[in-house]
Amino acid sequence: MGGVALDVGGPAVKAPDGGWGWAVLLGCFVITGFSYAFPKAVSVFFKELIREFGVGYSDTAWISSILLAMLYGTGPVCSVLVNRFGCRPVMMVGGVLASLGMILASFATSIIHIYLCTGVLTGLGLALNFQPSLIMLNRYFSEKRPLANGLSAAGSPVALCCLSPLGQVLQYQYGWRGGFLILGGLLLNCCVCAAVMRPLLPPRSSQKDQEAAAKEEDAVKKPKAKLLDFSVFKDRGFVIYTVAASVMVLGLFVPPVFVVSYAKELGYEDTKSALLLTILGFVDMFARPTCGVIAGLKWVRPRCVYLFSFAMLFNGVTDLVGSQASDYPTLVVFCIFFGVSYGMVGALQFEVLMTIVGTEKFSSAIGLVLLMEAFAVLIGPPGAGRLLDYTKKYMFVFLLAGCEVCVSAIVLFTCNLLFIRTKASAAQEQEEVQEEAQRSPETMAMTADYQQGDALELEKLRPDSTTVDSQEVERFLKEPESKGALSPSPETCL
Repeated sequence: MGGVALDVGGPAVKAPDGGWGWAVLLGCFVITGFSYAFPKAVSVFFKELIREFGVGYSDTAWISSILLAMLYGTGPVCSVLVNRFGCRPVMMVGGVLASLGMILASFATSIIHIYLCTGVLTGLGLALNFQPSLIMLNRYFSEKRPLANGLSAAGSPVALCCLSPLGQVLQYQYGWRGGFLILGGLLLNCCVCAAVMRPLLPPRSSQKDQEAAAKEEDAVKKPKAKLLDFSVFKDRGFVIYTVAASVMVLGLFVPPVFVVSYAKELGYEDTKSALLLTILGFVDMFARPTCGVIAGLKWVRPRCVYLFSFAMLFNGVTDLVGSQASDYPTLVVFCIFFGVSYGMVGALQFEVLMTIVGTEKFSSAIGLVLLMEAFAVLIGPPGAGRLLDYTKKYMFVFLLAGCEVCVSAIVLFTCNLLFIRTKASAAQEQEEVQEEAQRSPETMAMTADYQQGDALELEKLRPDSTTVDSQEVERFLKEPESKGALSPSPETCL
């Protein structure tokens, strides 16, 4: 089973870019939807939990925060488990944990119980599904990977549009306990998605080829037996990406959290204010696969990191402009543009990471990146909330979020332009020098033959001896004078 997820050892298996990969894509679509939408869908039950346990809104908000913290913060743990046991077993266990957490939370007698069950258990289960699903998607798609990433990322807005109304219906019909129990059963579909993640094995070959591959595998496995590969930090592009992504996450999730409250502050009713999130999610739903198609174009794909920088800058500028909104139509326009930019960022963030580190190190890289982003996720929305409490104006919250995302875009663009491009040019020049120095023996032999032939031709044209007798020269110069002819001189010679 450990061979399911590992790319170490043995001959490289070419990504099929289709076939069973479409089933893997569907599973990744569902897992992504659960992972990103579930923390927001649980917030539907907060009013009932406040009434049940006599706590405040800030206490119930910790449920979603712990869920997101487990989703991001357990990245290295997921990487170690995937590199040790493989993607499919880890996802099976994750699906069981996610479901078990919600089922146990339905019998909760205190808010702490819900923290441990829904926050820790369900959050860990979703994390054990989310990261391996992206790893498997990276293995099944290569040429069509940008499109696959865009389609799988679309699972987030689709699930959000479905789970939030479903949660409201379940709360109305069965209460929060019955809703938690049914949602726990729904999360068992993660195990179905895990079963879809079939190992990507090399095609059948002759017995001799298999024996040779096994010997190669034994020889290569020993030096590459790393459960968490920290060598990715030696890659300059990975470090730049990690820093930029961590700064981006500080402000990326702030506007969707506060836009509904912003509309209520302007005096609009709850239903009309909540419609803003629906508009944002609907636009986001189509923006992600569209951006995946664009990122897969031949001219765009080598410059995908710059497209990601543009998406981040677009998102940040949208926040800055949206901070000046003063009526509902302006907020609608803001949600449309934010949905487009937010979808572009969601479709490109893991595609760019896959391009930077490659398939072999992606399982370790994504775990380390998610760990770094976990701190930003915990700091971002609460920090914006404190700013709101201090200023009492939503304008400053959106301005702060926009500045953070714009700074991350500038860091990613300038650092890649100054360092990564220079590094690539130097490497290309070095390759050209090596190719010139390591020419084929046939070319060297042909060059030597041509040089030898030219030398022979010159030898034929040269006199046999280069020594000159001075007496013969004097006799030659005096012969014309004896015959009455003019002797050659500088004045008479042309």
